[in-house]
Amino acid sequence: MNPSALVARPPSTRSIDGVKVLPLKQIVDERGKIMHMLKATDPHFIRFGEIYFSCAWPGAIKAWHIHKTMTLNNAVISGRVKLVMYDGRDGSPTKGLIQEVFLGDDNYCLVQMPPGIANGYKAYGEKLAILANCATEPHSREEIVYLDPFTKDIPYDWGLTHG
Repeated sequence: MNPSALVARPPSTRSIDGVKVLPLKQIVDERGKIMHMLKATDPHFIRFGEIYFSCAWPGAIKAWHIHKTMTLNNAVISGRVKLVMYDGRDGSPTKGLIQEVFLGDDNYCLVQMPPGIANGYKAYGEKLAILANCATEPHSREEIVYLDPFTKDIPYDWGLTHG
């Protein structure tokens, strides 16, 4: 791996093949709000497997995960995260592409990720981040590959870039 390839990158203007970033609706009134995430009637809905919440304190990194068969549907319901995806799929037209999406209080959206994409996130801001995942199948240890967040196999630096 070329050390110069390990640089923090600005959010990609290109999307990884199969990744969808969809704005989500919030209904706000004086009592609070409703945050829509995924409905069975949405055109991008595939199927329901399980929903879980991954929580992280500011600065924590939860990466890398590669699901073999599961499609992920991620939304951040509280706090802020930088979701990073890396396409290492053989035969993909976007193989080698890194895509960043900033989700949270100021960008409420759904990121749908097909199987085979290495992904992880870093929480930032001033409070606990809560990432919801409505997955297409129940979690199974046999279905997921875990990689170290700092593996040299993925050309990404989790550090903050000033500029």
